[in-house]
Amino acid sequence: MSAAARSKRPPLPGILERPRKRRPMRVADAIGHEVATLLLTEIQDPRVKGVTVVKTTVTDDLSQARVYYSVLNEEAAQDAAKGLASARGFIRSHLARALALRVVPAIIFEHDRSLAEQQALERVFQEIKEEHHDDPQSP
Repeated sequence: MSAAARSKRPPLPGILERPRKRRPMRVADAIGHEVATLLLTEIQDPRVKGVTVVKTTVTDDLSQARVYYSVLNEEAAQDAAKGLASARGFIRSHLARALALRVVPAIIFEHDRSLAEQQALERVFQEIKEEHHDDPQSP
């Protein structure tokens, strides 16, 4: 296999994977911190009151920031998405003032459903435990 063909292959997962650059990780942390602070102190929209920033990622070229959020009440997730969408411009303008960046990344909000999935799994495990405990023939 030629060197040109080897360089076009995607990197293998694990140790051979290209390491993440530090600057996007630092910018992601700063954006996550600022967005969480804004949600607590500045944004008055009642639709975003139960929103928690879980994780923030930024592309290597700093063009997009993906903010993952969770809500305590999963029924309010659609309202929270609408509230975050309406506050996106305010958040981005605040980030432009607060962070020393030439270009502020476009913000994409994504609902992180891992908390709800974890709670559902815990309910299933609890039911299995109760069934196993109630069965007198179980070892």
